[in-house]
Amino acid sequence: MDKKKKVVVAFSGGLDTSYTVMYLAKEMEYEVYAACANTGGFSAEQLRINEENAYKLGAKAYVTLDVTKEYYDKSLRYMIFGNVLRNGTYPISVSSERIFQGMAIARYAKEIGADAIAHGSTGAGNDQVRFDMTFLVMCPDMEIITLTRDRTLTRKEEVDYLNAHGFNADFTKLKYSYNVGIWGTSICGGEILDSTQGLPESAYLKQVSKQGEETISLGFENGELCSVNGKRYEDKIAAIQAVEEIGSAYGIGRDMHVGDTIIGIKGRVGFEAAAPMLIIGAHKFLEKFTLSKWQQYWKDQVANWYGMFLHESQYLESVMRDIEAMLESSQRNVTGTVTLKLRPYCFENVGVDSPNDLVKSKLGEYGETQKGWTAEEAKGFIKITSTPLRVYYGNHPDEFIK
Repeated sequence: MDKKKKVVVAFSGGLDTSYTVMYLAKEMEYEVYAACANTGGFSAEQLRINEENAYKLGAKAYVTLDVTKEYYDKSLRYMIFGNVLRNGTYPISVSSERIFQGMAIARYAKEIGADAIAHGSTGAGNDQVRFDMTFLVMCPDMEIITLTRDRTLTRKEEVDYLNAHGFNADFTKLKYSYNVGIWGTSICGGEILDSTQGLPESAYLKQVSKQGEETISLGFENGELCSVNGKRYEDKIAAIQAVEEIGSAYGIGRDMHVGDTIIGIKGRVGFEAAAPMLIIGAHKFLEKFTLSKWQQYWKDQVANWYGMFLHESQYLESVMRDIEAMLESSQRNVTGTVTLKLRPYCFENVGVDSPNDLVKSKLGEYGETQKGWTAEEAKGFIKITSTPLRVYYGNHPDEFIK
């Protein structure tokens, strides 16, 4: 009797990956290993149910691969350093996690000597690119199986197959689909499919439960969040979760992102991301006090590329390590405490307390007094600075703006 081939399924517990596990085990007679790569979006109860269901679906083995810390250490901290917001709006929430989920699945597949890797992505989204590219690079000799994409399966076909084989989990089609992660929740479907509409309050998972105002303080050391309201956190994930709990109660971090997908079409997604928006907002404010003009400028340039490459599944591109090195170096003086004021649906930066505050200078106070130069030196500086303009318009007086 031939030995069964091993396949690792990137198992989220959703409809597509549930179908994939059962079909590969029953119809294609693979030895199925269901692997759930957790980057912070799964609760303990969800992981327990995933394991239980994986065996019901016919998996030979199930494993949870917790890569939350790896995701923070190898990417999320750099997104904070770079104040990364795609198109100035979206904190690249769940999409940035897919790469680390894919890498974890690939490592596990190599560890058990798998012949193939499977995922449940369709042919219409970005995730197929993120998973396929990661597997092609890390497991070049393994087959990639994507039943939902290759067979253009409908939701009804998958549900009917599972029901016919005794798996009756509730896969009711909801109005919205959610992807929950440590760096935010994305929301698809419903009104998002109509460009003229926005999301109603009921579409968000976290409802507004606080009114009025609240002041919070976020402490940073070398660009990394280290304290929330004076409480120190060695565990950076716990610090992010603490900020999320405070900010989400005010409905902070809700927005709509419209952008170019990897596959070339325009995409629209709603999201709620209180922690990312508060942390990035505070961090960027602190940098205005502690970085030079050109540090801020060049950091913004490379950070924009970093976010774009993350979104477009280019995390493994070697230049990303160079960008990370530059971002990390830029944070050597980004230390201090930022005070923010929260209100329902919004926040404002209040002030900064930092030992590296460049606003505090012996040379002078802006708009008040100068101590580092004389009035005559100021006039000379201004005259020299104006020289190129005076040369040009001296030769082209007809071009003066009327």
